[in-house]
Amino acid sequence: MSSKKDINKQEPQTEEVKEEKVEAAAEEIKDEAKAESKEDKKDKKQKKESKKEAEIKETAEKLIQTEKEKYLRLCAEYDNFRKRSQKEREGLYADIKADTLLKFLPVYDNLERALSTPTADEAYRKGVEMTMVQFNQTLEKLGITEIPALGEKFDPNVHNAVMHVEDESLGENEVVEVFQKGFKLNDKVIRFAMVKVAN
Repeated sequence: MSSKKDINKQEPQTEEVKEEKVEAAAEEIKDEAKAESKEDKKDKKQKKESKKEAEIKETAEKLIQTEKEKYLRLCAEYDNFRKRSQKEREGLYADIKADTLLKFLPVYDNLERALSTPTADEAYRKGVEMTMVQFNQTLEKLGITEIPALGEKFDPNVHNAVMHVEDESLGENEVVEVFQKGFKLNDKVIRFAMVKVAN
């Protein structure tokens, strides 16, 4: 009988043990579920944070790109302004130089007339010649060149025709006489050559 009693005693204990095991397993499952839900929450939080970081990074990159484009535009505008200012300065200098030299050309014309006028005073003539040579050298140093005219084909870009003559012995549109010499500063015409044109 004692063995029956032992079995009866063991049975309730096994049931109690089973219940305890079930409860313990249930607790473990709950703990695991809580741990998993905490991990899920952490993952979700990390995903949200990484998504926000990605958005912030993208926005920052767009802002940087926009500012970079503004900077490049500003640099290009400044470079264009600098080049335009330099060109204007050079053009202004050339214009002022041309205007100033244009005012001296009547002096040149008077010296030429003085040389073409016959005179008995040889010292006077020599003085005018020296002045004319010096004047020509100064014009040359300043980049002023005489426009070739006599015997050339008439060019309306550098010649100003004030007379026309019909002569079969001369070529067509040939300059036969120069009334006033023309001058250029580099490629810019300061004064047109005043000429007579044949045919």
